[in-house]
Amino acid sequence: MAKPNLINKIFNSGPLFLLYFLSMSEVDTNLEKIFEIFSFNLPIIIIYFWILKRPSVLGTGHIFLAGLINDVVMGSPLGISSLSYLVVCLFSNYVRNKSVNTTIASDWFTFLIALIFANLLFFLLLNNFSEIIISYTKISYNTFFTLFLFPIFWLIFSLYQSNFMSSQDA
Repeated sequence: MAKPNLINKIFNSGPLFLLYFLSMSEVDTNLEKIFEIFSFNLPIIIIYFWILKRPSVLGTGHIFLAGLINDVVMGSPLGISSLSYLVVCLFSNYVRNKSVNTTIASDWFTFLIALIFANLLFFLLLNNFSEIIISYTKISYNTFFTLFLFPIFWLIFSLYQSNFMSSQDA
């Protein structure tokens, strides 16, 4: 009986492993180098979905640490990504506590609001507390593609949750 329990724990930790992997790698930056304008923020989608649907998978400490790791890897000032991630976490917690049953449409709309505030905070902190120059168009493309890809990842994560995660932790 120990083997299935270990496998369930590994599958339940899958989103956390993915968040740390994305924080340690430069996947979004590499995509931007290939397609010029195509960049999206998958960690924000992961944080929003899993805090909304199953908050026990990701903790705020893990989210903050993943943001710090992302800042070190990307070369931005420490804490900027962490604060941006925590804003998304705050919105997701609020939506989870205020709604009874969520749909993809309501999640998408509230994700837009969370994404706008997270990117606004990221941009303001980066402009005011660092010498790194980032353009409005770069952030707007990132916001657009992140918002555009949210329903696709929402479906993928919903399938993952229903097929691979144990229901005792929900």
